[in-house]
Amino acid sequence: MTTSRPNLLVAYLATPGGEDALALGAQLALSLHTELKVCLVVPPSTAAEKAAAPGDFQEILDRQATTWLDDALSSLPDGVDAEGYVAEYENTAEGLSIEARRLNSSMIVVGGSGGGILGRHSLGSIVTNLVHTSTTPVAVTPRGIREVVSPVTRITCAVGRRPGVDALLQAATEACARADVPLRLLSLLPVDDGLSSDSSQDSDARRAVNDHLERTVAAVRADLPAGHPVSTAIATGKTVEDAAASLEWEPGDLIYVGSSRLAQPFHLFLGSTAAKMLRVLAVPMIVVPRGA
Repeated sequence: MTTSRPNLLVAYLATPGGEDALALGAQLALSLHTELKVCLVVPPSTAAEKAAAPGDFQEILDRQATTWLDDALSSLPDGVDAEGYVAEYENTAEGLSIEARRLNSSMIVVGGSGGGILGRHSLGSIVTNLVHTSTTPVAVTPRGIREVVSPVTRITCAVGRRPGVDALLQAATEACARADVPLRLLSLLPVDDGLSSDSSQDSDARRAVNDHLERTVAAVRADLPAGHPVSTAIATGKTVEDAAASLEWEPGDLIYVGSSRLAQPFHLFLGSTAAKMLRVLAVPMIVVPRGA
């Protein structure tokens, strides 16, 4: 199966995390006017399994996976153009990356629920692997978002002052234009990153951040329709987590973040700042590959 139309790839499992990913994928597909590809990755049967029950094991597994996919597709809201399929890979994260490239997907949507502990985004090994290796942007859903997911109403883009944010800004502005929603440019200014507890000593730091945000606003307006709403926000706090938690978030908010400078070109690598933000945010986070 190949496709040339814009599409999002949902990494589906019949689990709460899989249901979260499906719910967010559906709303993103409606808001961004794209198709939805719902992929359920299963491991290929081993030689021992084939020897013990030739044909039976894989047939049973495929039949169960197809049933799960049928149930998932039937739960989607009206208006979502979706297709589900089963893919066999030994390594699920690697398989999803391969499928996303094959389908030219603009994003992989995954559930945050898993064994790791990162606040609302409790990352499992598959998701952790994806956000450190994928060449396709990855949207990570908070746990339980399936109960409150809303159409996209605003996109926040976290921009630092270091070079290399062009790909991130392009991804965020394209999504804003496609969904016709406001863009908010965000900078974090935590105490543990140089902000003093004495506000009178912070004028230079705040001025530098404001100047950077103003330059960024001017740059992104060239890529947005005339009059498209763009705002800025500076979040302050004792730590990155405190600064991120101090922001106001609304139903339908998304946040775009870039990859660490440690990332290989055109690959994801969830940086330390984004990881700290994940601990406290209850909105979906889209991680964009470096230079993609």
